[in-house]
Amino acid sequence: MKIAFYDTKPYDRIWFEPMAKEKNIEILFLEEKLNKHTAAFAKDCDAVCIFVNDDATKKETIKRLKENGVKAILLRCAGFNNVDVKAAQEAGIVCLRVPSYSPRAVAEYALGLLLAVNRKLHRAYVRTRDFNYSINGLMGVDLVGKTIGVIGTGKIGQAMLSVIRGLDMRVLLYDPYPYKPILDKTPEAIEQFGKNLTYVDLDTLFKESDVITLHCPLTKDTEYMINKDSIAKMKDGVILVNTSRGGLINTTDLLDGLAQDKFAGVGLDVYEEEEEYFFEDRSDENISDADLIRLTSYRNVILTSHQAFFTKEAMMSIAEVTLENAENMDSSEGSPNVVLP
Repeated sequence: MKIAFYDTKPYDRIWFEPMAKEKNIEILFLEEKLNKHTAAFAKDCDAVCIFVNDDATKKETIKRLKENGVKAILLRCAGFNNVDVKAAQEAGIVCLRVPSYSPRAVAEYALGLLLAVNRKLHRAYVRTRDFNYSINGLMGVDLVGKTIGVIGTGKIGQAMLSVIRGLDMRVLLYDPYPYKPILDKTPEAIEQFGKNLTYVDLDTLFKESDVITLHCPLTKDTEYMINKDSIAKMKDGVILVNTSRGGLINTTDLLDGLAQDKFAGVGLDVYEEEEEYFFEDRSDENISDADLIRLTSYRNVILTSHQAFFTKEAMMSIAEVTLENAENMDSSEGSPNVVLP
């Protein structure tokens, strides 16, 4: 078996290369991202392996993969908004993902962003590096007794509930399928939070939350769920955290809210137009993305480069499941890892 591995980074080789050798799988490591032009590099490969900023949304890309003999698209991530799954299915190409590799890693990182942006740790770090030990302007708030709204109660959302237990916050939940993830599968969460754990509609969550954290996939229904209308419903001084997908937030509307001092803090590990920048070193280049420049100029914003998943345990799990998907791609029908349109 031969796999064209797009958007390769040094840490990918560390985990995938030895496992592939054990499984007698040949991997063609490519630094280029997948698109309609680079699809040609997958000639005579059985599968392609892609990450969050590869682009398989164009039917032309899918067509070229099919012409090159590709039988599977292996996503080494949970999200699949960067793939035209219907076009792939019509071309006879199966799409397989890693639905859950380390929910706890993402949840812990989201908590880290919340604590850092609330207590201004990023600003304090920069100050003390310059021997400025003034704490003026670094005041945060106690989180105990405050309300946190968790949007999305799948595996990562449930992990978020676990990591915030010690904060003694009131918890509001929103999910299109509210009872299945929490009330049926995690009764210990109900026991832990008691009456402080409540499913509500989105409007209620926006209006009553002091902190809002996003843990849902990017779909047609969730795209731009954070926009000027939803921001207007939020409390003044709300803290917003997003470790899911950048497209959940309308960046223009977020910037307007920041300009109007709507937010006490914003912690972002993703960005709507991150494809050109994230995972790359652009430190010696002039950045042309005006919204990205504006975001990083706000002192109450922490923006990191899509690293919430990035732990040793998660990377090992991603490699294991991705290569298992490769081995089983011809008999994957019914597998929970198959992505359907």
